[in-house]
Amino acid sequence: MAEPRISSIDGRLAEEFAVPSHIEEVKGKMSAFATHHAAAGHRVVLITSGGTKVPLESRTVRFLDNFSSGSRGACSAEYFIESGYAVIFLHRHRSLYPYTRTLSTINILDALQVRGEADGAGNFGEVVVNQQVLPNITKVLKKYQEVKDNRLLLPIEFTTLSEYLHLLKAAAQALSTIGNKAMFYLAAAVSDFYIPASEMPEHKIQSSDGPLQLSLNMVPKILSPLVKDWAPQAFVISFKLETDATILLEKARRALSTYRHQVVVANILDSRRGYVLVVTPSTQTELILAQEDIQNKLEIEERIVSNLTSAHSKFITEQVGL
Repeated sequence: MAEPRISSIDGRLAEEFAVPSHIEEVKGKMSAFATHHAAAGHRVVLITSGGTKVPLESRTVRFLDNFSSGSRGACSAEYFIESGYAVIFLHRHRSLYPYTRTLSTINILDALQVRGEADGAGNFGEVVVNQQVLPNITKVLKKYQEVKDNRLLLPIEFTTLSEYLHLLKAAAQALSTIGNKAMFYLAAAVSDFYIPASEMPEHKIQSSDGPLQLSLNMVPKILSPLVKDWAPQAFVISFKLETDATILLEKARRALSTYRHQVVVANILDSRRGYVLVVTPSTQTELILAQEDIQNKLEIEERIVSNLTSAHSKFITEQVGL
């Protein structure tokens, strides 16, 4: 397997983005996870999910954020596991999570009941689940327990942009050891702008100072070193979200040409739950949920994952033939 190479971006990451104190520990966990599952015949997908927080002060009170809840990443993780993959889930703290995502709109206390009377020892009886409030909880719990027992899901949390960038690099280097069995499904909504630590005020910005003017730097394009240097044999999928449908395909093709990865999943903000365009250097495939599909509670992520797992199989076969 190809070893990860040093990239020209490595120095900039170290200088301008704080390195998480636990980075080596997490990298070791990801490496062991990937090696274990590759040896067992599983492919491994690294899913990024949720948005990144960009601090405006060193002692952060204010920050820039985006609307991402992590729905696509959390949902896709379940379908990848059903397809035989092991999943490293690099997700924003408190964003949606595989299996529990369906509970996000429910007050969990409304689903719990206490049966029996308190005894003299201070025990308050048995807590049971009201399955009218959580009608699918047994099915979801059984699936999650099976995933947990087989260690098919490794969750890794991030909050800030700095944490995300360093953890993604560590993940890429960890998965480089399993070559083309690794997939990167980069669904996180990553900020395009940031304030370097050297230019950031230490304390809370005072509103009494008047209107706030910010000068933001462009975040380095992490996709380029990932594809070229950190995990050069992996199968890499990026996401492109636009609000203007007329530029969607052009932007997706430009990304493929620039970064030389395998797939862009392109979507429009208003229709992203029911329509995506899967673009490769030689193809473009529309994935659509009809109204009947939506009524039957089908999810577009199931079709995205089915398309990409087939493409990954083809990619591996082509790599073996080289």
